[in-house]
Amino acid sequence: MALLLGKGRYRARLAQDEQDLRAAQRLRTLAFATDQTDSDAFDPICTHVLVEDTRSDGRLVCCFRMFTMENGAEVGRSYSAQFYDLSALEDFQGRMIEMGRFCIHPDWTDPDILRVAWGAMTAYVDQNNIEMLFGCSSFAGTETDKYLDAFAMLKHRHLAPKRWLPRVKAPDVFRFAARLRRRPDSKKAMLRMPPLLRTYLMMGGWVSDHAVVDRHMNTLHVFTGLEIGAIPPERKRLLRAVAG
Repeated sequence: MALLLGKGRYRARLAQDEQDLRAAQRLRTLAFATDQTDSDAFDPICTHVLVEDTRSDGRLVCCFRMFTMENGAEVGRSYSAQFYDLSALEDFQGRMIEMGRFCIHPDWTDPDILRVAWGAMTAYVDQNNIEMLFGCSSFAGTETDKYLDAFAMLKHRHLAPKRWLPRVKAPDVFRFAARLRRRPDSKKAMLRMPPLLRTYLMMGGWVSDHAVVDRHMNTLHVFTGLEIGAIPPERKRLLRAVAG
């Protein structure tokens, strides 16, 4: 077992075989409420992380996958590149990981699961000299109205630096940075912000200026990036305390 982290009742490890991969796909299918098994051509080329509950006979409660790239020249091979023009990131010189298909079992609501997942990611990032994380952060459903405060907050506080800003590629997008004029209600915004995206933002992450309307997955998603060197020192200390 390639154990990344064990904290309390949860352990995070790397998937070892097809059985592990199928377990992750089953959890994704359940969490994303899809009609067919959630699998795609990226699964075989990714590293999969499984978070298990040791008090429930090792029940799989969270999973995500990672696609490692040596530098930005490979970013066009990523899952996200299907939806976003990422040519601005091609000049990034450090190693990168695309984090995707993150999900938590709908019957488990313990916040420690997310902490252990991020601790495992931190351990992997440190072990492999990763300099940027990125991926698609999803809002449930494809209607924008209930997320307007969240999108307004993203516009006012969290847009990508111009040098890395993804451009529009998908045919159906919500250009929230151009369209929204409202000032965000911070409380409403944070209530509607997906937990994974909220964690990225707390670490200094940034997003695209538009959301992709993904009707296949029944989500709205924004491209999300996080430069490891930009994470605030106190936040890094906390993450590494969990990872350690």
